Amino acid sequence: MTTTAVGELTTADRCDRCGAQAYLRVTLQAGELLFCAHHAKAHSNRIKQVALTIHDETDKLH
Repeated sequence: MTTTAVGELTTADRCDRCGAQAYLRVTLQAGELLFCAHHAKAHSNRIKQVALTIHDETDKLH
């Protein structure tokens, strides 16, 4: 797994789980998933296991 600086997420980017603003982009072999901070945290262990890259902007919330 690699953490990369891909293009910034915008307010138009939405969590694939609940539709809230996305702060995490996960690249998988089959494509991308976007997560809000809540779902990124809830699924962090599994995300780390399967992600090719992770673009994390959750620090914008602090």
